[in-house]
Amino acid sequence: MGYAMSLSAVKEIYRGWMSLLLVRVCFPDGSEAERHVMLNNRAVCVLPFDPDRKVGLVVSMPRAPVIYLGEANMLEAIAGTLDEEDPMHCVRREALEEAGVKLREVEHIGLIWSMPSNSTEQIDYYLASYGASDRVGPGGGLDEEQEHILVHELSLAELWHMVEERRLRDGKLLTLLQALRIRRPELFG
Repeated sequence: MGYAMSLSAVKEIYRGWMSLLLVRVCFPDGSEAERHVMLNNRAVCVLPFDPDRKVGLVVSMPRAPVIYLGEANMLEAIAGTLDEEDPMHCVRREALEEAGVKLREVEHIGLIWSMPSNSTEQIDYYLASYGASDRVGPGGGLDEEQEHILVHELSLAELWHMVEERRLRDGKLLTLLQALRIRRPELFG
């Protein structure tokens, strides 16, 4: 189902919030090539949705790469990296920190490589229900992380309309909206 490949050399180029490696890949035909690999922690993302009010919680925040390419803040799924913890615990913590919401039922959608061409990051995708009474805080992220998160509670129909108009650009959010629409199409009418 794939190639039998190996690495003949690994050199760390940078170590920080993420680390960068230069690796030498050995291909089955005997040829070799150098590739860069970003070492990223495993992450989680979630789309909280209120089935009674047919709304979802999404966030926006300043992202340096997005600003660098001249775009405004974009709507995103709530997400964060694991700190040596269970993904389910992390998704609940991130929802509370970023959106001020306690999640009810949480459904794991899958574990997906975000950029297998150059990053080790894998993301666990979740859908989670909540109700109006579960909005227990303002969200916005942790002050020490300087995220400047804005929380948006939008109708699922409006979010889907944004998908149809190609206005949503966060792959995590697009994937989660599609998963929810397949499972619960009545929430989008």
